[in-house]
Amino acid sequence: MIRPGSALTKQVKQVPTKVPAPGKKTEVSKPDLFEFLENGDYVGAMVLLEFERKTQGDRTSLLMWHAYAAFHNGDYQKALDIYSMLVDRHEKKGVEPEKKDKDKKEKENKIPLTNEPAFDPIIYAYQGICYYALCEYEKVEEVVKKIPAGHPLVNRLIFHTAHKRNDEVEMMKYHQLLTDSTEDQIALAAIQYLRSHLQEATDIYKRLLVENRDHFALNVYIALCYYKLDYYDVALEILQTYLATPHGQNSITAINLKACAHYQLYNGRAAEQELKTLQTNSDVGTKVFEDNDILRHNLIVFRNGENAMRVLPPLIDVIPEARLNLVIYYLRTDEVNEAYNLMKDLEPSVPREYILKGVVFAALGQKTGSREHLKLAQQLFQLVGASASECDTIPGRQCMASCFFLLRQFEDVLVYLKSIKAYFASDDDFNWNYGLTLAATGDYKEAKDALLLVQNEKYRAEFVFLSNLARCYIMCGEPMMAWETYLRMETSNDSFNLLHLIANDCYKMGHFYHSCKAFDTLERLDPDPEFWEGKRGASVGVFQKVIAGQESPERLQEVVNLLRNTNNPQVEYMINRVMKKWAKENRVKLE
Repeated sequence: MIRPGSALTKQVKQVPTKVPAPGKKTEVSKPDLFEFLENGDYVGAMVLLEFERKTQGDRTSLLMWHAYAAFHNGDYQKALDIYSMLVDRHEKKGVEPEKKDKDKKEKENKIPLTNEPAFDPIIYAYQGICYYALCEYEKVEEVVKKIPAGHPLVNRLIFHTAHKRNDEVEMMKYHQLLTDSTEDQIALAAIQYLRSHLQEATDIYKRLLVENRDHFALNVYIALCYYKLDYYDVALEILQTYLATPHGQNSITAINLKACAHYQLYNGRAAEQELKTLQTNSDVGTKVFEDNDILRHNLIVFRNGENAMRVLPPLIDVIPEARLNLVIYYLRTDEVNEAYNLMKDLEPSVPREYILKGVVFAALGQKTGSREHLKLAQQLFQLVGASASECDTIPGRQCMASCFFLLRQFEDVLVYLKSIKAYFASDDDFNWNYGLTLAATGDYKEAKDALLLVQNEKYRAEFVFLSNLARCYIMCGEPMMAWETYLRMETSNDSFNLLHLIANDCYKMGHFYHSCKAFDTLERLDPDPEFWEGKRGASVGVFQKVIAGQESPERLQEVVNLLRNTNNPQVEYMINRVMKKWAKENRVKLE
């Protein structure tokens, strides 16, 4: 059996109180919208805009800025609602009339209200972007039809929507419409990233950063690529440039990426500690983690699956990794059928999806005895392990080891496992697979050492583990340890099978005393003539060892007692005519 081995914002600030002139009252400056936006404080901007809407009404410019702040704060539904309000107003009531005092209010509130714009059809594209963020791709295509064809933003939006819908023809069509503009190149790099063409994406981002040194957010995209390439320390170094900016200190994306890198380099506790920055920087009462799907998802991972069933199922169609992590959770809880139901219709596109599907098929095949699923698992593992991009990676070598394990070519399994052993010194899954493979190839000493490193109590209670460890004990000359392994088990079919293994392996290795005890117990559980024959042979073996001085005479008394448990005519002959006679002649006390 193989053990398959995977910011919101700061508190709303006020401008510092001005120093009053002598004799004048202290004047407090009103918050400035652009200061909030410049600092990435979108919650502060939204609070200000909501106040202004109450005092000035739903003016177009106020609504546009409010939608902008909501979208950048990750509240895509709120942004969509505002854009939809503008669309409805345009389609049903016409353009909002001018207000006479708008110039005065702009001056007082530092918000651009002059020259209220007429309805711009690009708002349909903004609607489409919100629908895209909400994964409602059909609605994206509906709203963009209302915009004249050829608009660069629309081209990018349809390009990305086609990717989400796996429409390769539409993707190629709009790929050809992309230009060398910064926006188009960023859109292209994003698609390369999503399709796991990470080096191509990195090259585009790096070129753009050279051309636009002040576009600090490009560092986040480059860091994401290096993270996906497993260069976690490099990702952290590059990410630091953006985290040092005002936007970076409040960025959910950047801080979450830093936390993920810490998870890969250290552990879930270190990762969760990084995320606490978001809670510290957010407004009092803001539920940062509850309101953000990605953060809620990642906390499940950092906490090793805690609350997985409450959080992950609703996110399956929102975050692709949610499905994979729910599958991993099911595998850990031995709910193999549920894991299979989630993976059976998934068409893998990246190595981790191929690997996880292979693990699920292997687990199901081993549980049900399905040779078909085991074969499919073997093929999936081989596909990843033999690929040019993965053959020299740790996951790739694990895949080849799993492939050969399922083919029962254990010598080949060892070649791959030994090459990555240094990276998994305390990994239970690795030590399980390594120990079983060594046992299968006859290296019982090292197999025993590897199996004893397994700490998971659930693993240690499985019959596969117990039987292989008992065999290793016997083959290494420690039959007493194998016998104690049996004594710790509760009576069951597994304990009966382990007893059978101990009886036969001890007999084969010349450990006749423990073989005799095992056959005696088997005989009392099941009066099969074969067990009597085994017990008789083991008794003779002990007798011979006593005569040769290789066993103490006390062992002979114990064997005699075990023989008397059998109602067979041969017993009296063996005891009285053979063993007692020898004992009398050699002055050995035998009752």
